[in-house]
Amino acid sequence: MNTEKVWLITGVSKGMGLEITKAVLNNGGKVIATSRNIEKLLEEIVNYKHNLLPIALDITKETAVENAIAKGIGKFGQIDVVVNNAGYNLLGNIEELSDAELRQTMNVNVFAMATIIRKVLPHLRRQKSGHIINTSSMMGYMSYPGNGSYSSSKYAVIGLSEALAQEVAPFGIKVTILAPGTFRTSFMSEDSFNVVKNKIDVYDIDQQVQQFIGFEGKQLGDPKKLAEVLLKITEMLDPPLHLPLGSDSYYAILEVRKKEEKELKKWKALSLATDFK
Repeated sequence: MNTEKVWLITGVSKGMGLEITKAVLNNGGKVIATSRNIEKLLEEIVNYKHNLLPIALDITKETAVENAIAKGIGKFGQIDVVVNNAGYNLLGNIEELSDAELRQTMNVNVFAMATIIRKVLPHLRRQKSGHIINTSSMMGYMSYPGNGSYSSSKYAVIGLSEALAQEVAPFGIKVTILAPGTFRTSFMSEDSFNVVKNKIDVYDIDQQVQQFIGFEGKQLGDPKKLAEVLLKITEMLDPPLHLPLGSDSYYAILEVRKKEEKELKKWKALSLATDFK
């Protein structure tokens, strides 16, 4: 296994981003680790000073992203793996969402990710190698009440990544879409997600929030095992494009696909009725 790869990882201060960073460093790799709060990262990782470049970064700021990538390449000479891990979750029913709240979700989960990809691709193309790993979610394949903002952003990650994979394949660059299920991080804690300000009583978003919080500590996924999977796929000649992570994600996505196929067949006559004779 090539342990000398240089990884650019966003959202490293906690959860999956932190575990991925630890796994890469423990495996002998190098990490350009970005987060809005790098103090938390430095509290967790006290060694590996020569292999770790922590950068305080707001990924929604284009110039800051460009500078962070340049700084990372300046220190390590290259970037081999990009993990777009940073994310933002907002709970709220569609009628309750303000334009600003929906845009904030998209800014972090979609537009910032696209900015990182645009800024790093010239370097990867020159190398004729690289692996871009974009974090979607099982919620990028299905949605539930109160999750429309988050799910729509994660659906967008999938569409963007599928196009990207075809665009960059001629340059030796690989793309993988992660679809994690529920993992035992702080993502489902009350302090880690946002709730719409304009609550409408009939939707009872507070009840939906309590259901969400109820998963805390009961998630099936182990973030350390997720990190080990990422190490494995970055060594594959033909890594997966779509990668559900966790049994909950895997089986839920399969079930969604079965229901979609059943619905398509049910309404096949209407679908085909629109063609010219």
